[in-house]
Amino acid sequence: MDNTIQRTPSSPPVIAALPAQTHRPKWSVMIPVYNCYNCLEQNLLSVLEQDLGEEQMQIEVVDDASTDGDVKALVNRIGKGRIGYFRQTENKGSLRNFETAINRSKGHLIHLLHGDDYVVNGFYKKLGQLMDDFPEAGAAITEYQYVDADSNKIWDNRPIGNQRGILANWLDRIGRNQLLQVPAVVVRRSTYEALGGFYAVHYGEDWEMWVRIAANYPVAYLPEVLARYRVHPFNVSYHSMRSGQNIRDIEKVIRLNVKHFPLEKRKQVSNLARRNFSVYYANFAHKIYHDYHQQRVALIQANGALRLHLNKTSLKQALKMYAKIILRYKRR
Repeated sequence: MDNTIQRTPSSPPVIAALPAQTHRPKWSVMIPVYNCYNCLEQNLLSVLEQDLGEEQMQIEVVDDASTDGDVKALVNRIGKGRIGYFRQTENKGSLRNFETAINRSKGHLIHLLHGDDYVVNGFYKKLGQLMDDFPEAGAAITEYQYVDADSNKIWDNRPIGNQRGILANWLDRIGRNQLLQVPAVVVRRSTYEALGGFYAVHYGEDWEMWVRIAANYPVAYLPEVLARYRVHPFNVSYHSMRSGQNIRDIEKVIRLNVKHFPLEKRKQVSNLARRNFSVYYANFAHKIYHDYHQQRVALIQANGALRLHLNKTSLKQALKMYAKIILRYKRR
């Protein structure tokens, strides 16, 4: 079988229901990791600081055959037997590792906490209460903050709302733009069992999942910043940007997402989503050019932004960057 097909499921992977006799804690904190050894200690400590005990919380690291350090030894040192550890026999890729993590979960509520992200005190208590208060919700979200490799704040996410409870018109909002990051989302295991796992792409796979959930369940919201999403030049997102695969993946996700809307709305939703991402990539091209000094990658992103959707904002940003590159060559 082609390796790409093995690593990238073409349909949502099955999340099997648990046997009736299975002990079910309230929480499963499932921590998928791959080569994020230097960030993992902070991740684990952020969970242990609010540990609810074994009866209420499963904590497990699911290692996709990391090569940057002895992950098992780190888990044993930090967890002292409290944190489970599972290692893939070979590197499976992020989607298959997520699938493994979800299927290994036992709790009613699943928090996928990537090994380089972390949470702050109150996350599990407050999100658990939110899900108790709104049992109809298939998932719950909180606000989050972007941090750099050294855990310094880069910027806050633009607030999704200001009231605790079920989000109104959430499918319309999330269908037009990616408003979430994985550490800020909690999903009922029953939701994954009904809808399946992550699939189709390696960039934007989480956005597809959040849209799929929003199309089938209410989503609860807590307007507090309780999660931290780490941005650094070595994650999956950045590597996909170097090849332009991120834009090709987003185009595919948009095509999948609009299927959850009525026929008469699909063209409008697709156009809005394409424009939103076009502006995002055009702006990000400047960041890549100035912060990372990656001219080639910046050009790939700027050109891709214009192919995704031609609009005044994206065109203006692209032209500014082209002008800077031309001037730089002339000065040599």
